[in-house]
Amino acid sequence: MKTVKIPNSEHPITIERSRSRLRVTVNGRVVADTTRALTLRESDYPPVQYVPRDDVDMSQLERSDNQSYCPYKGDAAYYSVTAGGGRSKNAAWTYEAPYDAVAEIKEYLAFYPDRVDSIEETPSSNGVA
Repeated sequence: MKTVKIPNSEHPITIERSRSRLRVTVNGRVVADTTRALTLRESDYPPVQYVPRDDVDMSQLERSDNQSYCPYKGDAAYYSVTAGGGRSKNAAWTYEAPYDAVAEIKEYLAFYPDRVDSIEETPSSNGVA
């Protein structure tokens, strides 16, 4: 049985709307482009940007067999970016049925910076402050 943990003061998790436009590229192709990303901050880990699935070109991704488990977020599924070859294997992950504490990241994907060419963040012009 999997252990389920609730974020707390010892292991905080916060999710907020990003104020930036986020573009993910691989081999000169835009894989994701959004002004609706969510920034997840967990404990002392670096912040992670989650991109709405609607703003990801899913035709460039291929689901892999890789899986992982986080006791705070749930089961993660992985996608490879086909244009990136071996370097982009398991480049993105998603929690398709996240635990209640992080329910906002359902239908969102995150990308490993070292498995894509770039994750560009620029100031958003969508009026989000």
